[in-house]
Amino acid sequence: MDESLEHNKPNPVLTANPISKLFFWWMNPLFRKGYVGQLEAEDMYNVVEEDQSGRLGDQLEKEWAKEVAKEQAGGGKPNLLYALIRMFGLEYILFGLVLMCEETSRLVQPLLLGGLIRYFTPGPEVTKTESLLYAGGVSLCTLILAITHHPYFFGVQRIGMKIRIACSSLLYRKALRLSNEGLTGTTTGKIVNLVSNDVNRLSQPVSFLHYLWIGPLEAIVVLALLWRELGPSTFAGFAVMLLLIPVQVWMGKLFSRFRQKTAGYTDERVGLMNEIIAGMRLIKMYCWEKPFGDLVKKVRRNEVQVLRKISYLSSSWETVTISGRHLFVFAVVVLLVASREPLRARSLFVVIALFNEIGKIILRFTLPGVRNSIAAQVSLIRIQNFLLLSEHPCTSSPGNDGESVTPADCMVDIDNVSAKWDQEQEQQTLKNVSAKVEPGKLLAVIGPVGAGKSSLLMAILQELPSSQGQITLKGRVAYVSQLPWVFSATLRQNITFGNKYEKAKYDRIIKACALNKDIAIMPHRDLTLIGDRGISLSGGQKARVSLARALYMDADVYLLDDPLSAVDTAVGRHLFENVVQGYLKTKPRILVTHQLQYLKEAEQILIMKEGEMIGRGTFQELSKSGIDFSSLLKHEEDELEEIHSDPGLVGIQAVQRKRSSCTQSKSNSKLSVSDDQQSNDQKGWIHVPEILCMSLVRALWYHWNPLGLNLMSNQEEAHYAAIEKHASLVADGYNVTNVTIPKVDANFNIAVYSGIMVAMFLFGILRALMFFKITIDASQALHNTMFTSILRSHIGFFDKNPVGRILNRFSKDIGNMDDHLPHTFFDFTQCALLILGVVCVAGAVNPWAFLVVGPLIVLFVFIRRYYIRTSRDIKRLVATTRSPVFSHLSASLQGLHTIRAFGVQKTFIEEFDAHQDLHTEPLFLSFASSRWLAIRLDWLCFVFASAVSFCCVLTADYLNAGLVGLSMTYAITIMGMFQWGVRQSVEVENQMIAVERVIDYARLPSEAPLEISDDHKPPPSWPQNGAITLKNACLKYSSEEPTVLNNLSFTIKAREKIGIVGRTGAGKSSLITMLFRLVEPTGQIMIDGVNIQEIGLHELRKHISIIPQDPVLFKGSLRRNLDPFGNHSDDALWQAIEEVQLKHAIDELPKGLESSVSEGGVNFSVGQRQLICLARAILGNNKILMIDEATANVDTRTDALIQQTIRDKFRGCTVLTIAHRLHTIMDSDKLLVLEDGKIEEFDSPYMLLKREDGLLKRLVEQTGRAETARLVEIARTAFETHNNTHVDDESLGANPVVIKRPILEHDVSDEQPTREEQQSASESSDSEDEKQGLLTEAKKD
Repeated sequence: MDESLEHNKPNPVLTANPISKLFFWWMNPLFRKGYVGQLEAEDMYNVVEEDQSGRLGDQLEKEWAKEVAKEQAGGGKPNLLYALIRMFGLEYILFGLVLMCEETSRLVQPLLLGGLIRYFTPGPEVTKTESLLYAGGVSLCTLILAITHHPYFFGVQRIGMKIRIACSSLLYRKALRLSNEGLTGTTTGKIVNLVSNDVNRLSQPVSFLHYLWIGPLEAIVVLALLWRELGPSTFAGFAVMLLLIPVQVWMGKLFSRFRQKTAGYTDERVGLMNEIIAGMRLIKMYCWEKPFGDLVKKVRRNEVQVLRKISYLSSSWETVTISGRHLFVFAVVVLLVASREPLRARSLFVVIALFNEIGKIILRFTLPGVRNSIAAQVSLIRIQNFLLLSEHPCTSSPGNDGESVTPADCMVDIDNVSAKWDQEQEQQTLKNVSAKVEPGKLLAVIGPVGAGKSSLLMAILQELPSSQGQITLKGRVAYVSQLPWVFSATLRQNITFGNKYEKAKYDRIIKACALNKDIAIMPHRDLTLIGDRGISLSGGQKARVSLARALYMDADVYLLDDPLSAVDTAVGRHLFENVVQGYLKTKPRILVTHQLQYLKEAEQILIMKEGEMIGRGTFQELSKSGIDFSSLLKHEEDELEEIHSDPGLVGIQAVQRKRSSCTQSKSNSKLSVSDDQQSNDQKGWIHVPEILCMSLVRALWYHWNPLGLNLMSNQEEAHYAAIEKHASLVADGYNVTNVTIPKVDANFNIAVYSGIMVAMFLFGILRALMFFKITIDASQALHNTMFTSILRSHIGFFDKNPVGRILNRFSKDIGNMDDHLPHTFFDFTQCALLILGVVCVAGAVNPWAFLVVGPLIVLFVFIRRYYIRTSRDIKRLVATTRSPVFSHLSASLQGLHTIRAFGVQKTFIEEFDAHQDLHTEPLFLSFASSRWLAIRLDWLCFVFASAVSFCCVLTADYLNAGLVGLSMTYAITIMGMFQWGVRQSVEVENQMIAVERVIDYARLPSEAPLEISDDHKPPPSWPQNGAITLKNACLKYSSEEPTVLNNLSFTIKAREKIGIVGRTGAGKSSLITMLFRLVEPTGQIMIDGVNIQEIGLHELRKHISIIPQDPVLFKGSLRRNLDPFGNHSDDALWQAIEEVQLKHAIDELPKGLESSVSEGGVNFSVGQRQLICLARAILGNNKILMIDEATANVDTRTDALIQQTIRDKFRGCTVLTIAHRLHTIMDSDKLLVLEDGKIEEFDSPYMLLKREDGLLKRLVEQTGRAETARLVEIARTAFETHNNTHVDDESLGANPVVIKRPILEHDVSDEQPTREEQQSASESSDSEDEKQGLLTEAKKD
């Protein structure tokens, strides 16, 4: 759907010749471009066909299907590993042959070195010509290593990349197929973690798996070679190696166990962050930053505790890995000395070279391969468990079985259907429901909150599995959800939804959905980008966009889940007439609604309560059967006066709510993120000198080890040279009394050598422990600082940034800081010190080598600088193209039901694959660029090693065998180490991007302080009355955007009930934003004489209760959702639940208040979620209550009872209510009418209705004559009551008489029932109140 994902730049690797591929010359044009300027996404080469996400996902899906089919045939549990082996096994085996060639040259090289060293021993057995040939052979092996090593690793890394791409695509496809039962078994955070971390761990062992068979094979060859050289002493080194293997395997198992725990904590933390980010507006208004902050920090603390254990294991692992090769040699040397065998240079340095080689293979590749394989097994099991979750039964749009259906055949037939969400519970969600909808017919479904209305639509969509009965659906379905779902794309893309854009059809739908005026004022019209979760749109606009999307699909059957609740009365009437009864008049339609005024126009009405059908028929049939629709509607709707294309239809100077985080925090903020960051930075820098000193000391001991062996071998060489000279003189008849044969103190040498080994090991493990501890501490500090900064940032930050982008910081970037960066940094420091020692030793042995070192350093600096500019840009693009993958995944899970209902899974899979391909482009080039650098550095090393070897031969008169062996062994060692160290230095710099990204979020501009000094705090009893005064108050979301509320000046008296009305985009919700200071206003706002701009945010917000427009519940217990601070008793919680008519529903839950709330509260209906939010407000017991269209998703009866509850519980409070249902606010003391961010009218409803040209009067008249008369009557009665009360107040000085809204027949019976009567009515299934659907005990929908 997103055309921006497409660009055409063919990959040059497709046309490159074999030499170019071998030396990565095809990357040269990209490096030239990156060196002179910054690379962008358009500069990346297209993904080659074999790496495309769609192709790999299709292949793995087929292979996985074979595994699932095997299980169904009784062949055992499906195994994802087998599917991956069938896909990539053959290609991977071929790369194993390349690796064998490389390792063969590695084994030959020490043997050639031994021949070269023999040239320098007394009585040389090798001629100078042979020595030159040996030197050339050593150089040639170095060259072969440079040629074969990097193509192998590039190839296997590419296979690992393909595994990651294929598994990610398979996971996404599975996510789109998850049934409701499957969704309850996972969370969005866990799925994001699977895609971000687990698939990466699955691909990591690919580089090392071949070493699992090459390592043991190479060890056998080395054993044979050393046996020929040393005899039985060889077994000492191999005995140490064999002892280390079970230790490393045991450590690998511990790694696996700890990784599994870490993955669980990471899932929990990322899931929590997903909920917190999505509900941040509510968290700020409720002052819940602290409990949620404590919750995240607790999970992070548990995660870090396990990470510490992993770091201690890593310390031991790294120390053993680095010291292991010396331990092998140490064991051999000790046994040689103990058996009084000669320690000759020609044998010693061959032993060192061979053990270096086998040690590197076993410790650096084979055992890490074991460790990574064990960690990958954990991730493999987690991925398999997710892939085996239950699936939605239908893979395409419900009703779309591939057969063409004529419009006359389209229908929905529900025949005695019973269904339940939880198959383990006996209670049914739907019980024996029957209905039939044919073309051109409208079925209206009504009932109280929790009656099962939305569940009925879910059953039709096959989201709710039926346990009895049958649903027959013919034709393609379009579904409009109760909570509108829009995704981050342009407005046009949200409406066309992957279909071809047809202007005439599109314009017709835009007009029918009353969106034309909204689009006209958008900055880029219908190409304006809608933020994540549609944050730049109002609630009414989102509802109309969702409706327009359904119309554009041109489906055969339409399921509309209360789409009219989010819009005002005039727009609702327009949508009903022009869409439901206009554009869709020939289609079968099912409309769930609480707008009872439309029932008479429906061909059939279905009344539901507690999942049961308590009435079905036409309006006349139900009226005759005893259901008094006059009590439901009170008056027949007369024909509406024709609504012309008046700007008043939609209103629509829609406020563009694109938030910005440009608002600066006040300078006196007590929670300054920059201060916290500074303290953390200082704390980290304290330990840097300690790490450097420890690393230098450890490096010195490391280099003393071979130097000590060199001294020992020189003593042995001098000893045996003297013996040979003595024997030669004796044979020639000379006097040998003056010939001194030097003695070798073997015991002293071994003692010194042992001391060096112990010191090297101790300093190594201390350095590693200190390093990993500091890095984990730094990661934890940065995470906590970033999280605190996120909590304290402006609400505009969350409106501008998609959830996936923020989550990426907490998942991928924090994961890099926890895991990859410490190991890479440790490796870099280790390599840097070793390389420095190698160069110094080689130069000290033969100063002529420095002639080559100078030019090589110049070349190295140039190549690294030339490389790093391009590499940094590529790594940046890898990071930036990763976020859209997670954002698309998160958005798809939010709109899963809509996606499946429309049957556009294929479109969304293609877009996910396109996002993956966009990410693969820089990732592929990242692998290639690192190999481009490495092969050039290895060429420099080849020159260095060749120079050292030939210099040794040419200056043989000044060197002994020990020095030659030492310098040549080091020169060979530098071959792989140098390029690895340089690449690690670049990798550290690139991975520091994750740290920079975290620090960027740790330094976000902060809101005003939560609390201020005691001198400026309001009194503890503030606010006592709840009087609100605004003087010239203005609001704009950023300095670059227009003012959305202009010069508001009005006064609300204490305990007044104020209704706020206005068309969509008039600024109603922005008024709440202003009063909560979610965005800092200008002007003056006073509450009980206190300027709210001069007090702390928590001191303001905790004294205002809010019932939001979008009800948000968080995963956890119901108790924590009601009372996160634990301030209220169970009795108080149950009383609040009872007062919002939820006691019956909560009583039926197995654990009552401790019952679990699913992610996003999806196990409660939308109406129930709103009632829970009302219960929160009741528990708050504040003097000011704000209600933002909070009863839009409840039935009229429940609305009436809620309004009565509000009047009872908040009788002494100031109440501000935003509502689209005019009858809910017409009895208010005053109405505040907004238009384009300005106060149009402010007076009592009755007085406003007397104005001939008043805006309120026009809004009321658009509801129809009968409804207008009813609303006027409500306003008149309230006005008379208010005046009487006011007179009494003035004359008697008594407390104000409570203004109660008159109980109307439209809402309830003539006499308001007591609570006992309501309970009795709910228990009587045959009563008339039940049939009328007016009882409101909530039940899971």
